[in-house]
Amino acid sequence: MELSGTMDEMKEKSENTENNHEENSIPIERSENKNEQNDVHQKELQELEIELKKSKEKTEELEKQVAELKDSLLRKVAEFENYKRRNEIEQMNLLKYAAEPFILQVLGVFDDLERSLSHIDDENNFESMKKGLTLVFEKFNKTLDNQGIKKIESKGQPFDVELHEALMQRPMDGIPAHTVLDVIEPGYFYKDKVIRHAKVIVSAELATPENQNTNEG
Repeated sequence: MELSGTMDEMKEKSENTENNHEENSIPIERSENKNEQNDVHQKELQELEIELKKSKEKTEELEKQVAELKDSLLRKVAEFENYKRRNEIEQMNLLKYAAEPFILQVLGVFDDLERSLSHIDDENNFESMKKGLTLVFEKFNKTLDNQGIKKIESKGQPFDVELHEALMQRPMDGIPAHTVLDVIEPGYFYKDKVIRHAKVIVSAELATPENQNTNEG
């Protein structure tokens, strides 16, 4: 009986020891799991902080690039506006002073004409006056020619409504009808455009006995 009791006590003590060991091991395992979770969370936080820092740096770099592009764009716009303004002024001046080369040439002719007139007063010589005026006329004609201004050759030419303006008609023996007999006021081309029609006298059809009979009938 005593041996049996002793065995039972030892068994009970062993079971109690195992139970105590199991109970003591549970908190240790929980603590280890908690530490592992904390490590994972800490690692995730560190990774998030790194990503956030990278994102912030990238955002700052992009903002810097946007600011530089904006500044460059504003400079380009200002340069274009200045160029546009200069171009408009140049175009206005070009139109405003377009006749300057022609005027300079005309002034040369004007000076020659003035000198010729002054010589007439001094010398009162008809031949000298004629020679001077001829030279002035030739120079002025050359000036017009250089500018693309040419006289329309009309006398003896067929009448052309694109070139001529008939002021009157006159029958003329030996001259075909609708021929320019005389020029009252010459016409001019400016390059390929008629800037002034020639005012002319045009030949009419001659009256014939056949025409008279037709008219009388």
